[in-house]
Order: sequence, then structure tokens, then C-alpha cells
Amino acid sequence: MDNVQVIPLENLALAFIPVAVVVFILLRWKSDGREGLFGISRMLVQLLIVGYFLNYLFDAKNAWIVLGVLAVMLFVSSWIALRTVKIKRKTLYPLALASIIIGGGVVLILVTQGVLGLDPWYEPRYLIPLGGMIFSSSMNSISLAAERIKAERRRGTEFDKARSIALRAALIPIVNALFGVGLVSLPGMMTGQILSGVSPLIAVRYQIMVMCMLFSASGLSASLFLSLIKSQLDPEKNR
Repeated sequence: MDNVQVIPLENLALAFIPVAVVVFILLRWKSDGREGLFGISRMLVQLLIVGYFLNYLFDAKNAWIVLGVLAVMLFVSSWIALRTVKIKRKTLYPLALASIIIGGGVVLILVTQGVLGLDPWYEPRYLIPLGGMIFSSSMNSISLAAERIKAERRRGTEFDKARSIALRAALIPIVNALFGVGLVSLPGMMTGQILSGVSPLIAVRYQIMVMCMLFSASGLSASLFLSLIKSQLDPEKNR
């Protein structure tokens, strides 16, 4: 990690120039640029807070604190996953939470305790970042699945077919990533390790692990959610 180049703040500020251009275009085209501006502002505040907190967390190495952070990630990701579903959001929340806990949690345990064999098992430098990646992937897949199955049911599509369409739609981002990795893009973890001086062959192993865990978490969480949501979509048929 000693080989990582530190980015001066004045250089980092240059990254916001194209961001400002996109926000300007959104505002000019009346495409709700305020949401993009709010997203960028929120990202800045959240990452600054998280940066300081993780610095403390990595030094503390307390299992209960690590589990508490993972719990917060689970509750927040489950709520954000239903951001596009305005109706029944509170009703669907327990279903999204259960789907991410089971789908993402199983994958997280397998990767950290089986593939990596963490010692101690709650090693925060691995468990927190990997948990964040997994829960975020599950969150996005559930969000896409919820929006798509809702649209399909409004069109009158039979539930089983709508569920199939929704699952395929939910997995489009991660499947595209699987096709493009190595040819179109070098993903974040692999790029970060290479920049820090790790051998590309070792970085590849970690990236294979990451792609497998993201695909699995996305697919398991979305399929669980789509299975649990049936009674909420067809209350009259299930009485």
C-alpha cells in the first residue's frame, strides 16, 4: 500500500468539472438536475464521514461494532432498494430486508469465512468493504426487480412470466459487467490492487471472487424478493 499515490485536494477538485457539466445539462434540459446535485453532495458528506469512521473501526477491531455497521448497511440498503416503489414501500420493506439478509448474507459468510478464511472472522478491513459491495449489489437488483415486476403486472402479464422478466432485468447490470470485465473495464478492486503494487495475477483472483459474489448476491436476493412479493401483488388471488 506504500506505492499508492496520494491525490492532492486541488487535483481531486478537477474531477468535479465534468460532474458540473452533467448537472448543468440536466438543469438546462429540465431533467431534474437537482437530484444529481443532491446525490453528489450526499456522496461527499457520506464518504467523508465514512472515511473517518472506518479509520477508527479498523483500529478498534471490535466484533460488535463490525456487526453493528453491517446491520446498518442491511437496514439502509433494504429501504433504498424500494426507492422507486412508492406504493406499499413500508409493507415491502421486510421482504426486501429478508431477501438481502439471506441472499447477501449467505454469500458474505461464504466469501469471508470460506474463500478468504478471515482471522479473526470479523476482520473489519475485509468484512466491511465486502459486505458493502454485496449489500449494494443486492439492493440494486431488488430495486430493478421491484420496478420491473410492478410494470409488468400493470400490463396484465401473468405473474410467473412477469417474475422471469423482472429477474432478467435485475441482473442486466451485473451480467453486462461479467461480459465486459477485462475487455472493457478493469473493476475497482482489481484496479486498486494493481495501483497499490499487487501482482496482476493475484488481483485477478480477487476480482474473480468479487464478480462471483456480486452475481450470486444479486441473483439470490432478487429471486427471493420476487418469490416473497407474490402475495403483495395478488392479494385478491391469494385469499
